[in-house]
Amino acid sequence: MKLSVIIPVYNEKEFVEELITRVKKVNLGNIEKEIIVIDDFSNDGTQEILKKIKNIKLLSHEKNRGKGAALKTGIAESSGDIIIVQDADLEYVPEEYGKLIKPIIDGKTKIVYGSRLLGKENRKGKFLFYFGGRVVTMFTNLLYWSHLTDEPTCYKVFHKDLKPVLVKAEGNHFEWEPEVTAKFLRKGYKIFEIPISYNPRTTEEGKKINAMDGIQALWVLLKWRFRKINN
Repeated sequence: MKLSVIIPVYNEKEFVEELITRVKKVNLGNIEKEIIVIDDFSNDGTQEILKKIKNIKLLSHEKNRGKGAALKTGIAESSGDIIIVQDADLEYVPEEYGKLIKPIIDGKTKIVYGSRLLGKENRKGKFLFYFGGRVVTMFTNLLYWSHLTDEPTCYKVFHKDLKPVLVKAEGNHFEWEPEVTAKFLRKGYKIFEIPISYNPRTTEEGKKINAMDGIQALWVLLKWRFRKINN
């Protein structure tokens, strides 16, 4: 069995090398790892750092296209039985991959989300980010009769059978995430949540999501509640 770790990167020179080092060190027993890094046209020196890192598959965009576009590029090139999304900063803990992929290995589900809210010891971070995430999650549950605690989490894990939906999603930015959530809930998939650790960073430290992304997420969730799904 193989795990594909998909890492979209844009201007993360301070964190990306340490992050990839930690991902490489994760021991999953007899499960193989492939690390696919997609540089979304970084201009801060990140690309030069990535080119020096061995044993990764490095893909590059010729212009900045957004997180969703980077994920679609990486997932399309993946060959793993399980796919996990990994942000390029150090907010999330790669050492927790084992518990995140276990429900899929055990056949309990084909989708796992790592919930920051279920990790009771986690700091909530800046109020605006915390509040925005709660609103997006509650709106998801209201529209799709789900019981999620953390829809906007980075740690989204999928069985390879779901690749067509992931790659053909319309969203090219942060809205890719609520779009795929909406589609899978519409299709009747159960999303299994696992508590994870979380080390929030601020906008000053490089966090890129903002209030407009939250508003767009709400619109995307509403749109896909009623729109016909073709993939």
